[in-house]
Amino acid sequence: MRAVLQRVTEARVRVDGKVTAEIGKGVVALVGIARTDNEAAAAQLAEKIVGLRMFNDEHGKMNLSLQEVDGAVLAISQFTLYGDCRKGRRPSFDRAAPAEPARTLYESFVAAVRRLGSRVETGVFQAMMDVELVNSGPVTLLVDTEREPH
Repeated sequence: MRAVLQRVTEARVRVDGKVTAEIGKGVVALVGIARTDNEAAAAQLAEKIVGLRMFNDEHGKMNLSLQEVDGAVLAISQFTLYGDCRKGRRPSFDRAAPAEPARTLYESFVAAVRRLGSRVETGVFQAMMDVELVNSGPVTLLVDTEREPH
């Protein structure tokens, strides 16, 4: 699994012009799921995001985790994170998981974040969404379970 994380002061997602979810301080997690991902990857990604020290302490150092700042996660499913742009001009999405297995693992990821004690809001799976956010810092990080030690 792969996630692009953006530290935010606020964020919201709209579907058909209607706000369907929003958070204040926290993280927007754009979450991509590969064909080879499983429940263990979903749990690993959740643990990494909740524990990642990406918020500033009183000295301006990134030493605090999402839990330590009582932040929330806005999780947005995004199969395009597995788009391969190396050949031609149209991305290939062969590595992205098909819709139903991806939905199951996305929901597993969201449940794992909740079990770890963090508030999670979500986008609408497979919907065309408009995501608005204020990136704080800016801080943007990539987390990939395929590259993380197991």
